[in-house]
Amino acid sequence: MNTMTRPVDGELLRLKEEIEQYAIDYGLDFHPVVFEMCDYDTINILAALGGFPNRYPHWRFGMEYDQMYKGYAYGLQKIYEMVVNTNPCYAYLLSVNNTVDQKIVMAHVYGHADFFKHNAWFKNTNRNMMDVMANHGTKIRRYMAKYGQGRVEDFIDKVLSLENLVDVDILFDKTDFSSNVSVSDEVDEFTEDEGVSGPLKSFIRSKERWNNKQKKVGKKEKKVKKVDFEKLPTRDVMLFLLEHGPVEEWESDILGILREEAYYYLPQRLTKIMNEGWASYWHSTIMTQKAARPSDIIHFADHHAGVMQMSQKRLNPYKIGIELFRDIEFRWNSGRFGKEYNDCTDMYIKENWDKKCNLGRQKIFEVRKTHNDITFIDEFFTKDFCERMQIFTYKHNPRTGRNEIDTRDFEAIKQKLLQQLTNFGSPIIRVESANDNNRGELLLRHIHQGVGLDIVYAAETMKNVHAIWKRPVNLASMDDGKEIKYTFDGKEMKVVGDSSGGGQK
Repeated sequence: MNTMTRPVDGELLRLKEEIEQYAIDYGLDFHPVVFEMCDYDTINILAALGGFPNRYPHWRFGMEYDQMYKGYAYGLQKIYEMVVNTNPCYAYLLSVNNTVDQKIVMAHVYGHADFFKHNAWFKNTNRNMMDVMANHGTKIRRYMAKYGQGRVEDFIDKVLSLENLVDVDILFDKTDFSSNVSVSDEVDEFTEDEGVSGPLKSFIRSKERWNNKQKKVGKKEKKVKKVDFEKLPTRDVMLFLLEHGPVEEWESDILGILREEAYYYLPQRLTKIMNEGWASYWHSTIMTQKAARPSDIIHFADHHAGVMQMSQKRLNPYKIGIELFRDIEFRWNSGRFGKEYNDCTDMYIKENWDKKCNLGRQKIFEVRKTHNDITFIDEFFTKDFCERMQIFTYKHNPRTGRNEIDTRDFEAIKQKLLQQLTNFGSPIIRVESANDNNRGELLLRHIHQGVGLDIVYAAETMKNVHAIWKRPVNLASMDDGKEIKYTFDGKEMKVVGDSSGGGQK
């Protein structure tokens, strides 16, 4: 498979410079963007690898590549572009796209690049991840050579099942995600911190983890480690297992590597609707007002309509995002916000309300800086917007075998949408005790916020946690208003009844 890319040149380079200037003129601000051309096989490989060509080998990347390849071959999907949140940003263009598509994609990429740089949830992102990912790949390949590919890959499988058990608040803690050492601690250790690359820091962190474990071994520490209970509860399950699990040096390093990568991708998961909506808003604005020639309009409209098409099965983040940004711009341009507007009961006056505030563009730049998808939907997904967009929920009717409208009620629709976005639709799990039942057992608790447990997935996850913790793993949850406790002892998952009064914490 050819994984080579080449820089844009000729007419495409001229178009890139033209569209970049349009983006700057509109007030977008971004790290330098490097566009690379590639064929469809290469972009499938890059997409399967999350945009990083030198990642560690793993079967899931091959599976994702195979799915993308078949989707393209059968005409079910097509990747037009891909952009990586680094400095500089790397963006991959599909070589077979026509000129209009390339202009749309470039404008779209500059929207993403601006969002990556300014949204608060990306504030502490490591922008040198291209090199860090390559360093991770090198280390994991060495472990595979030393301990066997099957053994290392099996451990990676177990850790990857925990990558959604993360703590969103840590994104604001200025954490070096390759360890539990903060940036302020690094400055004391590295006298020339600015000259220390991300990969080198990651390497030094792995050495520190190994040295710390060796010191503990030298002290003949018991298998059941003492845990600082002041740090519990915690939602950062991966960090907890890294620090307190009875894992080997290479396993500890892989836990740190995969945790670092999980936190790198977390802001993108938190802002999918906003990020795609912002990029779509700007590709639409730049194309319709600046970049599109008269002969481009029909093709642009066809391409844009395809991207914005809504599905009966799920909300299209491109469509919801762009329409919400447009709605915010319209409302703040016309003054449809604040107490006076909200208190108005005359429907005619309200329908024709226009205070000519012209604050719309300023407002959407402000919103793109401070919000994530949940706060974006919670604050700006209004009843008027819902009705105008004709959004309603579907429900499968087993009698007819079809999806049918379940409700048009705005509050029910908004609540369901927020539930789907809360923790990405996954249950919220935290570590509560490392000495449950006073036997060194791990106690996890399911925090019920509208997302219930899928017992099949829960059992598999507990099995993987047990493989790392090497002692029984307990999970407390709610069932029909009662607290219930599950346990996995290494052989099977069992219900042990009411968990009130639980283990020692």
